[in-house]
Amino acid sequence: MNMSFIPVNEPLLNGNEKKYLCECIDTGWISSEGPFVKEFENKMSESVNRRYGIAVSNGTAALEVAIQALGIGNGDEVIMPTFTIISCAMAVTKVGAVPVLVDSDLHTWNMKVDEIEAKITSKTKAIMIVHLYGLPVEVDKILALAKKYNLKVIEDAAEMHGQTYNGKPCGSFGDVSTFSFYPNKHVTTGEGGMIVTDNEDIAERCRSLRNLCFKKDVRYIHDEISDNYRFTNLQAAVGLAQLERLEEFVERKRNMGRYYTERLQDLKGIILPREATDYAENIYWVYGILLDRNIPVDNRMIQKMFAEEGIGVRTFFWCMHEQPVYQKQGMFKNEKYVNAEYLARKGFYIPSGLALTKEQMDEVVLKVIKVIKSVY
Repeated sequence: MNMSFIPVNEPLLNGNEKKYLCECIDTGWISSEGPFVKEFENKMSESVNRRYGIAVSNGTAALEVAIQALGIGNGDEVIMPTFTIISCAMAVTKVGAVPVLVDSDLHTWNMKVDEIEAKITSKTKAIMIVHLYGLPVEVDKILALAKKYNLKVIEDAAEMHGQTYNGKPCGSFGDVSTFSFYPNKHVTTGEGGMIVTDNEDIAERCRSLRNLCFKKDVRYIHDEISDNYRFTNLQAAVGLAQLERLEEFVERKRNMGRYYTERLQDLKGIILPREATDYAENIYWVYGILLDRNIPVDNRMIQKMFAEEGIGVRTFFWCMHEQPVYQKQGMFKNEKYVNAEYLARKGFYIPSGLALTKEQMDEVVLKVIKVIKSVY
């Protein structure tokens, strides 16, 4: 292995992170009861024009709590993309509900909004919006459908810190929105997540669900079962420091995306991410690359080839209808989504973390050219 290996992601932690963490240690406030938690919830929700923020242990937990808080349960159907991380489907199936899948748009890599209405039945309870990789979903069309059919909307904005749709923040749409603060996100807390909403009852329900559903008036008495999804003061301290620099981070990511596109736009055999739509400019959560269909290797082989060159790359998500765990349960039989399957097999992303240097980017570009030319 090359000793100067360039990882697919490295966070940037050179702001007030250490200062705020030291404050946690000096005061002894390290648990979920610490004051940074509420401050982070308030500032994060304010940043996306939401009234309430509920911090939880990770982005998956945020989706699970959001689904439960909306009252989605056994037999209910939730329309969502097949091409996404499994957390989205798990949050649905965990409560006994059924994911109803939609194919992908090859221009934005998000779900094909125009195919949603045909999937709506009398059992449909909600639509899950999942913004992927850098460009948001066409939100207005989904909100119109939700209003027409009286459906709930869950907006998974895990990858969209700082992104907007028609000038409005991603994370501000629908009944609830969720975020992840994993290290590859624009705002990280190591692990962590948040639900944001404008509905006071939903917010209160989320707070109960994240904390074992303790009764409000009597501790250790429970009327229902939940999990411990609490978020620590230490995590919130890091998150606050990160949030202070979000605009800077967004601009940094966009500059990285533009630079990669400038250097790679003439390379044959690949499709680069779309720079903008009429409703948003790409935020380049990661810099994704799609192999031409006629290239005789898939993204897993490409990943191995880059590793041999000292470059970390990550394959795109795998489709929900092709997940072995769901196939074993007899779900999604005979379902096929051609675009999503193409993205899952031919898409990958190159190093694009916030700590990436110009010199590292130049090295990545050279290796992309070398690897793609060897297979095209």
